[in-house]
Amino acid sequence: MLTIATRKSQLALWQARFVQQQLQALDQPSQLLEMTSKGDVLLDTPLAKIGGKGLFLKELEQALFDDRADLAVHSMKDVPMSLPDGLTLACICEREDPRDAFVSPDFANLEALPTGAVVGTSSLRRQAQVLAARPDLEVHFLRGNVNSRLAKLHAGQYQAIILAAAGLIRLGLEQHIRQYLPVDLCLPAVGQGAVGIECRSSDTELIQLLQQLNHYPTQLCLTAERAFSKALDGGCQVPIAGFAQLGDQQLQLDVRVGEPDGSLMLISQGQIQLSDDPAADLRQAQQLGQELAQELLAKGAGDILGKLMS
Repeated sequence: MLTIATRKSQLALWQARFVQQQLQALDQPSQLLEMTSKGDVLLDTPLAKIGGKGLFLKELEQALFDDRADLAVHSMKDVPMSLPDGLTLACICEREDPRDAFVSPDFANLEALPTGAVVGTSSLRRQAQVLAARPDLEVHFLRGNVNSRLAKLHAGQYQAIILAAAGLIRLGLEQHIRQYLPVDLCLPAVGQGAVGIECRSSDTELIQLLQQLNHYPTQLCLTAERAFSKALDGGCQVPIAGFAQLGDQQLQLDVRVGEPDGSLMLISQGQIQLSDDPAADLRQAQQLGQELAQELLAKGAGDILGKLMS
């Protein structure tokens, strides 16, 4: 019987049960170890000020080190670019819709919001891109689980909020989505919409088992995205966006780094041609991410990120 460490939030439990069902299909029984992370407790402070989204993983990773759990299930956009020694990402499951979703009881889309309308988000990435498109709006801090964010919206604290579409879809709440924000307007976060499974590096038999749940096209895209973010020494708590797409035997990676107030947005894009060698394509994807990071650093990304992380 495998033990799966998961946070207690509704979305985290959906993800853990999804993995549990996949394991069941492989005739591997499992049970859940539900945990509360520091990131779930400190809801009144921006993540950037309390250590970033790695706070959602630390307790789960400690359960792996303590042998209380065999694997941990994470939203990939929460997973830091470097993992602790002794732990590894065993697989990445197929990605759900990676776009951001515009949610509002009164307005059909971002363009319809009146001047001065208040938009809620916890993400500097979303804030930067929303303000780049609509500098006349106000963006206010918003954290909490999906349902608490929706409750604050319908209580009138915000005219609109921006959430990951994947979370709403997985929880059966897609009826709240008024607009899927186009990626040219709001480029997704690195890893957004994908679920990853972490385990001990020494558990080779478990890693082999979990590899059967790996979705290679998603892994390939996230390899490029995460290489870009890692080269910038960034995370989800800074205004970095990176999104890879597959098509016509190529992978395209779009990347952005912006000032939180939307006054400056650095943009780059690159492609690689895919081969019949998955390992070679993974290496190419990683190199592409690193190259685009260097392009944005040459344009001044380091100055923007340095101010936020100092």
